[in-house]
Amino acid sequence: MSSDKDCIEDLRFYPTMASQEILCRSQSVKGGKAELLYTYIDVEPVVFNRGFYTVDMRYFYRVTLNAYCSCPRPVEIEGLCVFDKRVILFGSEGNAKIFSSQVRIDALDRQMIERSNLPIAVVEAVDPIVLDAKLVDCCQNRCCDCDICEIPSCVCQCFASELTMGDDSRRVFVTLGQFSIIRLERDSQLLIPVYDYCLPDKECPGGCGSDDPCQLFQNIAFPVEEFFPPNTLEIPGDYEGAKQFCSCRK
Repeated sequence: MSSDKDCIEDLRFYPTMASQEILCRSQSVKGGKAELLYTYIDVEPVVFNRGFYTVDMRYFYRVTLNAYCSCPRPVEIEGLCVFDKRVILFGSEGNAKIFSSQVRIDALDRQMIERSNLPIAVVEAVDPIVLDAKLVDCCQNRCCDCDICEIPSCVCQCFASELTMGDDSRRVFVTLGQFSIIRLERDSQLLIPVYDYCLPDKECPGGCGSDDPCQLFQNIAFPVEEFFPPNTLEIPGDYEGAKQFCSCRK
């Protein structure tokens, strides 16, 4: 498992068509908010290191910024930012082939496609923090940035209008702070001991099975510890117990 705190600097901002019209008239931009829309995950084994796997991720963000034009009041613009990340994690090995069937009511049972017990990558991430945003001239900074080739349809549907690659002369770059946890999961077999059911072969001494309540009471030992305070007092180790212990000593 990997717990990461990434400061992602200078991500290119791909505005929507409506936001691009505002950017053409903007003098500056400032940070707003960001939302993590989708994460594409791919897992591949490391060739020369058995049991280790590379996890490639692509984060798709919907970023909302404040654009300042001639009037002092900012105008909100939105667009897409993309971040690529790769980690190497240990996921052990497994060569078993798994076959299974799914039961469907009022239909024939269909056998699932053969699969292996390779690990599955799971990414847990919160919405990032917009740390910085800037509007720069392309001729001054990072003119050779490559455009993204493919955007999933589910990501495009999250925007009010169509996305654009922006203006070639001016571009917006955003810095995000991302917290995430990445782990590998796999099915594992557990060995659980099973014991046979056995009947008791001894009688209950002292008539514990009797219906006489007084006879049952005679078999209960006298609770001496309830009448005398303990010689030692154990200090609790947890937070709630320590609070109660300290309040009782006041």
